[in-house]
Amino acid sequence: MSDTTLFSTDRETLFVEVILPLHIAKTYTYRVPVEWNKDVSIGKRVIVQFGRNKIYAAVVHRVSKEAPLTYEAKYILHVIDDEPVVDSSQLALWEWMASYYMCYLGEVLQAALPAALKMASETKIVAADTAELDRSLLSDKGYLVMEALDLAGELTVNDIIKLLGQKTVFPLLKSLFDHGYILISEEIKDRFKPKRKSFLRLATAFADPENMRVLMDALNRAPKQQDALLAFLQLRKSKAEVTRQDIMEAAGVSAGIVKSLIEKEIFDVEEKVVSRLGGEDVEITTTFVFNEKQQQAFDEINTLFQQKDVVLLHGVTASGKTQIYIRLIEQVIESGKNVLYLLPEIALTSQITDRLKMHFGDKLGVYHSKFNDNERAEVWHKVLSGEYHVVIGARSAVFLPFKNLGLIIVDEEHESSYKQYEPAPRYHARDTAIYLAHLHHGKVLLGSATPSIESYFNAKANKYGLVELKERFGDAKLPDIHVVNIAEEGRKEQMFSYFSGVLLQAISEALERKEQVILFQNRRGHTPFVQCSTCGWVAKCINCDVSLTYHKSTNHLHCHYCGHNEPPIQVCPACGMPHIESKGFGTERVEEELELLIPQARIGRLDLDAAKGKYGFDKIITAFDDQEFDILIGTQMVAKGLDFGHVSLIGIINADAMINFPDFRAYERAFSLFSQVAGRAGRREKDGRVVIQTYSPNHRVLEQVILHDYERMFLTEVKERKNYQYPPFYRLIKIDLRDADMQRAHDGAQRLAHLLRGNLGSRVLGPEPPLVSRVRNYFIQTITLKVERNNVSIAKVKELIQQAILQFEMDKSNKGIRIAIDVDPY
Repeated sequence: MSDTTLFSTDRETLFVEVILPLHIAKTYTYRVPVEWNKDVSIGKRVIVQFGRNKIYAAVVHRVSKEAPLTYEAKYILHVIDDEPVVDSSQLALWEWMASYYMCYLGEVLQAALPAALKMASETKIVAADTAELDRSLLSDKGYLVMEALDLAGELTVNDIIKLLGQKTVFPLLKSLFDHGYILISEEIKDRFKPKRKSFLRLATAFADPENMRVLMDALNRAPKQQDALLAFLQLRKSKAEVTRQDIMEAAGVSAGIVKSLIEKEIFDVEEKVVSRLGGEDVEITTTFVFNEKQQQAFDEINTLFQQKDVVLLHGVTASGKTQIYIRLIEQVIESGKNVLYLLPEIALTSQITDRLKMHFGDKLGVYHSKFNDNERAEVWHKVLSGEYHVVIGARSAVFLPFKNLGLIIVDEEHESSYKQYEPAPRYHARDTAIYLAHLHHGKVLLGSATPSIESYFNAKANKYGLVELKERFGDAKLPDIHVVNIAEEGRKEQMFSYFSGVLLQAISEALERKEQVILFQNRRGHTPFVQCSTCGWVAKCINCDVSLTYHKSTNHLHCHYCGHNEPPIQVCPACGMPHIESKGFGTERVEEELELLIPQARIGRLDLDAAKGKYGFDKIITAFDDQEFDILIGTQMVAKGLDFGHVSLIGIINADAMINFPDFRAYERAFSLFSQVAGRAGRREKDGRVVIQTYSPNHRVLEQVILHDYERMFLTEVKERKNYQYPPFYRLIKIDLRDADMQRAHDGAQRLAHLLRGNLGSRVLGPEPPLVSRVRNYFIQTITLKVERNNVSIAKVKELIQQAILQFEMDKSNKGIRIAIDVDPY
């Protein structure tokens, strides 16, 4: 029963508590005009004024008859939605996230809703491409807005309020948006234009068999046109709608032949607005068959789901986990429920998306940050209406308005990409997915070849179910791993630039066999830093405490934290000498050196710089899969779920940077990354080989990678973490304080640490500056809390933290210092 059904008459005064998209601690209450009593309900958006003259679209969180006690409630200005855009389970998830991750509901709303569903005073409006729309149908005010947009190019909602002389402009803007005249967005990046596609249909006259026979006889003298017509008739048997391209491919004719048939009025052309999300012409196939081990794992998962809500599938790379996912998805859909399939980075896993589309066609939705605002809003509404049975997405897909979620699959659950770092809410999608499934009474399947220590610990402790799949699909062998000592190779004069003789020989042998090679270097750019060899000066970012990376592709020095860039430096600004040297190497430099050593090889590069744009990544991996490249050089992008049939050799250029990173998860992440990269080799009929170059050939992590011994790595790490009080035995909460003045940041952090220690004692560590202590001209100090999991209420600890922060913020000497809380800073 909704709250609105509790009120007996239409004349009673109602109040709504709303979630504003702002960094404020509470919901805010507004009064509902009596004539809108029947229109307001939980989950709808309403237009409200907050502050002196700011206007926002807020989400109704509660409807009641209780007026606020401490302030006079203003009236809402408009009810935007006919039906709620957010349901009760979503609101419950938002409340849990705000509580668990110690942030505000408004911050969760900002992360959850697509920008096209959020409107505020500063929201920008632009005209869409409306060549096909008749403006004469608009009202006077609508026409006035469109004329103003033509002149100005872009207006804010405030501009339109001033233009029309009224505050209630949102009904008009919603109407213009719904009819395709305008684009509403917080930041206009892509101008929205409905995607149109031309379909061909046979002219009505030729539906008569006699007329068709006459037509066929007439086309005897134009055999290509006759072929095209026959191809169309054949295609219509299997496809509801046929495009020009379909006919051209099926009949092997040119566009001119099809055009001739249109000009002869044999075909009519019909333009339709189609979804830009793909999937409308996908053929569905379900022909694969499990092997014995897959069937066993599938049966075990189903058995464990009867007892556990979460099951961990620990399957080695190329063991066929995706096929198990597909059968589980089919099973859940047959029961009438929906599925969410989470991937760490959707842009990196187009192969899996394509594979799922083969099975689920237009019942599969895709949701990720590479979509523009309107595409994201389109997916939102399709999920809300139940049009999609399966949604595949990155971490933000947990916010979609699912109605009946039966299963969530978290693939590559160990990936750090599931963690949101900035801005709040700083949530982890894997943990959030588990709570989301709980709200829907659904199940969660975590899948990984190298599970996170926490997930595997929970499985071993019997909190999660555990299923192991230790053999590759089709009896493919795990790759042979060979470790090369860089120092020893250098002593023997067997190092050629960044490549050992062993690796170069292995590359040459693979190319001779017409096989492909992947080389991994976890630094993008050309040169990580440039230094003066005379005085030691290093080029640093003007905004951050990091060195600038030289990128050959742009011929500029770039900061990977704030985006600052500047031309390369020829003369040292410190000592005036022209002795500037490049130090270290990234993927660009590896590519450059390899072109000199193996000039006949076709080399591609896969990193953030090379894979720009919505389809940049797809183009590169498609080209590599089609063997347009012999060698692919990449960062950790190459480790994430890709399946290449012709790759037989993986080269890790320098393993030490990962192993020696100053983080308690460094060994776990190094093992995971090396194992995942190695798993790209020999995935089908080819035997795989991995060459790891390192200065530490006897390091225990490398020994564990060579033996493919996850269990040993897990036991070693768990013992260390218990001794040093880290997860999974302790919870971590990180508090960052930022200020433009270094001394104020330091002093403020000391004061907050003192307040925290008053209640939490030795659990409070720091403050101390982090590894990068200045970002975007803000100095950072970090306080870390280690809270034991046993016999301590984490809710009480968080309450004490919030009390200390409130006391800190009430002190005027701390005004302006920014505080960011990160719970479970993975």
